Amino acid sequence: MFKQDALDEVFERFLKNTSVFRDREVLRHDYVPEKLPHREEQIRYLGGIAAPVLKGSRCSNIFIYGKTGTGKTAVVRYVLNRLAFRANELGAPVRVCYVNCRLAGTEYRILSNLCNVLNVRVPFTGLAVGEVFDRFKAAMGSQKLLFITVLDEIDSLVKMRGDVLLYELTRMNESLSHSRASIVGISNDLRFKELLDPRVLSTLSEEEMVFRPYDASELQDILWDRARLAFYDGVLSDGAVGLCAALAAAEHGDARRALDLLRVAGELAEREGADVILEGHVREAERRIEHDRIAEALTNLTPHSKLVLFSVYLLGKARVSSAVTGDIYEIYCELCGRVGFVPLTQRRVSGLINELDVIGLLNTRVVSLGRYGRTKRIRLGIARSLIREVFGADDRLGSLINYEPKCLAVRPGSSERSYY
Repeated sequence: MFKQDALDEVFERFLKNTSVFRDREVLRHDYVPEKLPHREEQIRYLGGIAAPVLKGSRCSNIFIYGKTGTGKTAVVRYVLNRLAFRANELGAPVRVCYVNCRLAGTEYRILSNLCNVLNVRVPFTGLAVGEVFDRFKAAMGSQKLLFITVLDEIDSLVKMRGDVLLYELTRMNESLSHSRASIVGISNDLRFKELLDPRVLSTLSEEEMVFRPYDASELQDILWDRARLAFYDGVLSDGAVGLCAALAAAEHGDARRALDLLRVAGELAEREGADVILEGHVREAERRIEHDRIAEALTNLTPHSKLVLFSVYLLGKARVSSAVTGDIYEIYCELCGRVGFVPLTQRRVSGLINELDVIGLLNTRVVSLGRYGRTKRIRLGIARSLIREVFGADDRLGSLINYEPKCLAVRPGSSERSYY
């Protein structure tokens, strides 16, 4: 049993050690700083698109693309916070609603967030999605508003639920007399538009912005700006900041990655009672974050992507070291039946495999079969133990950890599993 006095000692040591962090919240992802280095051009461009609402006109829809940690969400929140403040000064009837589609998860919860901004009460559950949308539209129709909806990680919504909600939101202005609505979509997937129905694309008439990754020198500027607020003077070594920037720049220029490295390095130094954050603390932070980062990526996958990845896991468990798309699709369809999902087409599953390959959860390679053409071999790109750890805690997939698909069987007279 853990001794209470040992825990008290941990707490006391933490309370006495005040020499590292001034304000660690500055290094969190949801912190919006007073300035955003190396994103001035994007701020001006987005501000120019949104500015018409200050004179009572609807602004254009805009979709923003870029890899994780390139400043998309920070720029949008920064610009729209300033816009809402200026609109309030001018008495302009502007409302802004930010929704993270991955966290909201369903059309119902997204619409509930939109209704809350208009003070429309919606129960946590129990209504049809159409009824919630009608309440939102009725509230818009009864007022004279310019409503800007920010849909962050919108690709996750479309992959899970389709593009019906997006279509309804883009067509809503046709039935409103006084109010007008605009959409700001944020996506990590540069191929997001390929997921949309042509009817949705035709009603969006959107502008686009693509955020490039930060380079190492830009990341250093960002880190030093945050570090001056986050740490006490003299705590942070130049080498630690440079290493954080270099590691993040080598991995797609991800500012979130750099900030996480710096924060965790500071926390490790704090626990040690160290007076200075050194490169060794950053190296240890990298090792710890890597495990957590993959676990987070697995947790945040869409349900169908989880089932595809889990199918590859089950194939590996059956000693199929590398599979083809047809093998995976057969098990995927069986798993869909077990958890009550309608399977996607094999073409769409092939697209999900490509996406999982891009983010490193799967490894794929094309091999030649001579006169029979070419095929793609697929295997896990991460440790099987991580799959068990994360999916074992999943409400739907946890019960399937020890599941043996019917399409896999033991060949008579052999100890190895194979397809009949």
